[in-house]
Amino acid sequence: MGQDKHHSTRVGNDPTRTIVLQPVLRERGAGSADRDPDILLEETEGLARAISLNIVSSRAISLSRPRPATLFGEGVVNEVHDRIEAEEAELVIVGGALSPVQQRNLERAWSCKVIDRTGLILEIFGERARTREGQLQVELAALTYQRSRLVRSWTHLERQRGGFGFIGGPGESQIELDRRMIDDRIIRLKKELNQVRRTRGLHRKARERVPYPLIALVGYTNAGKSTLFNRLTQADVFAEDMLFATLDPTMRSLELPSGRKVIFSDTVGFISELPHDLVAAFRATLEEVVAANIVLHVRDCADPDTEAQRQDVETILKNLLSDRAADNDDDRKLPTQIEILNKVDLLASEERDALEARADRTSDLISLSALDGSGCDTLLAMIDEKLAETDTVADVEVALSDGATMAWLYEKGDVLERIDDGMSSKLTVRLAPRDMARFRKQQASEESVE
Repeated sequence: MGQDKHHSTRVGNDPTRTIVLQPVLRERGAGSADRDPDILLEETEGLARAISLNIVSSRAISLSRPRPATLFGEGVVNEVHDRIEAEEAELVIVGGALSPVQQRNLERAWSCKVIDRTGLILEIFGERARTREGQLQVELAALTYQRSRLVRSWTHLERQRGGFGFIGGPGESQIELDRRMIDDRIIRLKKELNQVRRTRGLHRKARERVPYPLIALVGYTNAGKSTLFNRLTQADVFAEDMLFATLDPTMRSLELPSGRKVIFSDTVGFISELPHDLVAAFRATLEEVVAANIVLHVRDCADPDTEAQRQDVETILKNLLSDRAADNDDDRKLPTQIEILNKVDLLASEERDALEARADRTSDLISLSALDGSGCDTLLAMIDEKLAETDTVADVEVALSDGATMAWLYEKGDVLERIDDGMSSKLTVRLAPRDMARFRKQQASEESVE
């Protein structure tokens, strides 16, 4: 640990020459203490490559305790200064959190741009967000982040390449931001996002009137969610071996083997130490997860850090779902979760066999390869089975003259048995709970009219 890795290959057009530093705190409970330093460094490098930065040197640095003024000790600060000069680096990325004071002091010591993990993630999101909602959410998170960092400049108002100007661009000079201007913009953004939430709520109510069950894909960034989404729905969502390839939610309908229609939602990937402000800003996007009937937790089982990634995702999921439980006003249960061990095609045959045997013994675990499609049919059958578990079977009677109700029962439910007696039909039908409640309410309304 502490040895530099050198890179000379340039990536993209006019890439920024970048040095990546990964602080690894030795204190227990410090977040990174339990994770492999090389994996942490590789993840930060992956974030940098996601926006085509040219990494000329990277290094994991063990810290016994962070220095309040500069995070790193004086010796490390001097070593990095020499490396910056030798590599002609224009940017240093610190793969952890920097206080505004630490960031400012390091920029002065190194005479170059310095951004931390939060700034880097925001930069990626600023480049990738395509929908109006996504752009609003990222800008809100960026402004909240910038508000405490008066050395940043308001470059995103004139950006051409996307991002928020943390890395470079027209506003290189460190101009103090007007807090009032930021606060006013934050208030306007929150109002716009509230409107987005209301609109999404209306769309969700419209879907509930259909209603099709919602299946949300979640997981660590680059776990293969979009590849699986494309495989299942025949969609063409952008899927690449890159961190945060998907930012804006995409929804597609699909017919399960039973004939039941469902809606699949592909969501933004999670990541360890995801900035709190970013989670809050993306709450509207993640509402699709909160409202889902089934959550598919997609994991990259070939990643050596897969267990730590699982814990990170489950922590974020737990917070989201507990928020729903606290705000729940429709008596719906929390969504069923299915754990998907993806990328089994990358495992050795012995590992793959062991994983598949483990999945066979567990009712909410499945192994598959989104790339070659193996196991996907089993997943769809499992989703069918999970949805059927919540269905209600009941005997109902419908007048033969009531063709609309008869057609509705056939469309929304599964008619298991039908006996006609001349004037009416006695049906044994299986319906989702909400559909059964709707049917009973309609029946009661008709009886009261009579």
